[in-house]
Amino acid sequence: MASYILASVVVLMMRDEVALYSSRFGFHIGLPWYVLACAVIWVLCLHSVGVYHRHVMGDGYQLNLLLFKGAVFAGIMVCAMDFILNAYLSLLSTVLCMICAMLLTMIVRFIIRRVVLFSREKGEYSYATVVVGSAEGIEHALQFLSQKRQLNYRPIAVCPIALDAATGHITGADAPEEFTWHVREICGKDISVLPYNSDFAERAVARGAQTVMVTDVMQRFSDNFNTFVLDAESMNLEIAVVTSAVDASGHETRIRVLQGTTVMTICLPQYSPAAMLQKRIFDIVVSLLALVGTAIITIPVAIAIKLTDGGSVLYTQTRVGRRGRPFKMIKFRSMVMNADKMKAKLAEESGQQGRFIFKLKDDPRITPVGKFIRKFSIDEFPQFLNVLRGDMSVVGPRPPLPEEVAQYNQTYATRMLVKPGITGPWQVSGRSNLSRQESENLDVGYVQSWSLLGDCVILLRTVGAVLSHKGAY
Repeated sequence: MASYILASVVVLMMRDEVALYSSRFGFHIGLPWYVLACAVIWVLCLHSVGVYHRHVMGDGYQLNLLLFKGAVFAGIMVCAMDFILNAYLSLLSTVLCMICAMLLTMIVRFIIRRVVLFSREKGEYSYATVVVGSAEGIEHALQFLSQKRQLNYRPIAVCPIALDAATGHITGADAPEEFTWHVREICGKDISVLPYNSDFAERAVARGAQTVMVTDVMQRFSDNFNTFVLDAESMNLEIAVVTSAVDASGHETRIRVLQGTTVMTICLPQYSPAAMLQKRIFDIVVSLLALVGTAIITIPVAIAIKLTDGGSVLYTQTRVGRRGRPFKMIKFRSMVMNADKMKAKLAEESGQQGRFIFKLKDDPRITPVGKFIRKFSIDEFPQFLNVLRGDMSVVGPRPPLPEEVAQYNQTYATRMLVKPGITGPWQVSGRSNLSRQESENLDVGYVQSWSLLGDCVILLRTVGAVLSHKGAY
């Protein structure tokens, strides 16, 4: 609220719009009261889009997206209020108030976020969590949480469970000695074991727990899961569920009751023909603009590549596009002419035969010119021609090789349901510094939740990723 009040007062005073009058109701509107009313609208709109949710406080770009959405809603509501009052306030002033308030809020939240993330490294601002599941599931979750402090879950206890094959009910499971040792090794300290029984929720609350994290064993939407969740939530415990990257719960759902039978339909609205048309128009517009810059740098880059070894300027390679369709991807050549023949040997020497993304920090195949154009992602510019042809998109998972696609499991293969992109979540989240699992989760997550606004954010983040060179090799 303070950010909006400060921003609006400065804007209205600079534009000399401090004397407001309602011609519809015939009274003068004091500036403090008008600004206060708009500030309340601002707060309510930000709350409605989830800006103030506790799990959003430590987020970055997700928060900025929500702020933008909330600012648009607030602007519409303020314009509606001005229309009802028939107050003579210019539309430009309203827009400037929203933009300045949004930017000021972003700055304040950025400072708060840095403080929160720094404090979380020390274990502060985190939610006491009981991890429930099989021994393997608990160990995996603890390992994950130990590497992702920004998730703000602090394990205080574990609860091993198992499924009784005879009854189909969930029961407590014994914790083997090696399990206790693994937990201590992961967490760096002893974590108490909470037995699973009818008073589990009460015991968890008594230990100071705020969240219960379910890793596996309990099937989603099963009676076991539903009764467990109801019991925990009745004690004001939050439920966190470790799910598959392709979990359908984030899809748009509709419930219908037909002749006594309940039917739930799910869909992803971003895959409608209208949404796909918007993405295609976005790709064409961005590609045409980018190709202007590509035309400018092509001559000096081509001369530099030719002077290196006299080989070809462009490099084409067969990649796999949407739904398994192969295409020829175009790049400025950054490697020696026989680079493809050297790949298998280098992969074996570096122990990366099974990785979907083969990268070496000191790849001997890369030429001196290639190191430079890779560092600034200049080698990718000709791919905008692939985008214009419809083989690729500006934003999406990276285009894979046929031999990589052959290794995909069922979950990771869903990345092939969208066009590959020049940039994407992998490029702006660390690139080659990411582990295989992190890379896969980013790609699958993009397929689940892409939006045109999200593509714009990734495009803007790409600029920062290119300038920082993080993971670029």
